[in-house]
Amino acid sequence: MTDRDKSMKEDGIENSVKGKLTDAKGKVKDAVGGLTGNSKMQAEGKVDQAKGKVQDAVGKAERKIDK
Repeated sequence: MTDRDKSMKEDGIENSVKGKLTDAKGKVKDAVGGLTGNSKMQAEGKVDQAKGKVQDAVGKAERKIDK
């Protein structure tokens, strides 16, 4: 395994973890916004969820490329 391959794998893991955390943060914001009637917070939560899912997908692709 070359240094670049190892880097792609590490980048993929890091992106997946960050993406999952962003998705989770978005779910919390969405739920809190829904419970409090704060539509702005709820919308921010939905955006965070989408960003997190994209970042996780990028991480998965990076790890797949590594194989």
